[in-house]
Amino acid sequence: MSNNNLIKGSLQTIILKLLEEKDKMYGYEITQKVKELTSGEIKITEGALYPALHKMEADGLLTTEIEQVDNRVRKYYRLTKSGKKEMSFKMDELNEFVQNLQKILNPGIEPNFKL
Repeated sequence: MSNNNLIKGSLQTIILKLLEEKDKMYGYEITQKVKELTSGEIKITEGALYPALHKMEADGLLTTEIEQVDNRVRKYYRLTKSGKKEMSFKMDELNEFVQNLQKILNPGIEPNFKL
């Protein structure tokens, strides 16, 4: 599936939603969860993921903690209070966008779902 531009525009929302559901995750775990949930249709590269995570951390949406796991150092990401608010805002924004897109693509059919 070639939807790199769509993914790029949705990456922050994807990260926020996954962290809201799982509490804390490390980078590779995020890429694998997206791949798993989409049956491999959406693949987030490390080159896209880590700059997004670093920006979100700099913006105060995420905190990090380092843990030693099996002789490996892992950097876990967790939502801050601001990150939780941003996730809620992003989900509302995405729902509104999808509903408006449905109105354009399927005129006359009222969308009746929420992400």
